Amino acid sequence: MVDAAEGVLALEWIDGKSVRFLLGGGAEGEEEEDAEDEEPEDADVGGQGHDDDPLSEYGVTQEGVMAMVGAEIAKMHRADIIHGDLTTSNMMLRHPRADKGLQLVLIDFGLAYTSTLVEDKAVDLYVLERAFASTHPASEPLFASVLRAYQAGMGRDWGAISKRLDDVRLRGRKRSMVG
Repeated sequence: MVDAAEGVLALEWIDGKSVRFLLGGGAEGEEEEDAEDEEPEDADVGGQGHDDDPLSEYGVTQEGVMAMVGAEIAKMHRADIIHGDLTTSNMMLRHPRADKGLQLVLIDFGLAYTSTLVEDKAVDLYVLERAFASTHPASEPLFASVLRAYQAGMGRDWGAISKRLDDVRLRGRKRSMVG
């Protein structure tokens, strides 16, 4: 919230971790902090903590997180908001112990704008797809899950966005080949 006239800027603390970190892509600075801050009580009786699967602490699977990602992006796009920098670093999973419970929160709307254009929504999805590919190895199934949830959220608008996403992918590949 911004009230320029009063000189007020309000921010919210999200009690949770980035989706990038939770999917094993790490996040800037989190690896060192988590290793230093790890408390012995986080380990279970067998001596294994949440290091093996950080999502277990949140009570959700990778498939569940991907469904949340797709649903949130669909909500945003139905409101004609284009994020402009969709990456798993710009998604936080609010810890279920927080007052609002388990929730996916999109952050960093510094490049966001409004648009009704199918092209802009397709490019937003393409940016996320490229982010998945570069940050999370073997992420095709993960991104496919995001698109299934997005499709469900977009309803009849999905057909045009899907077709345009294919066109955007082709343009991206051509650009990669040419340099």
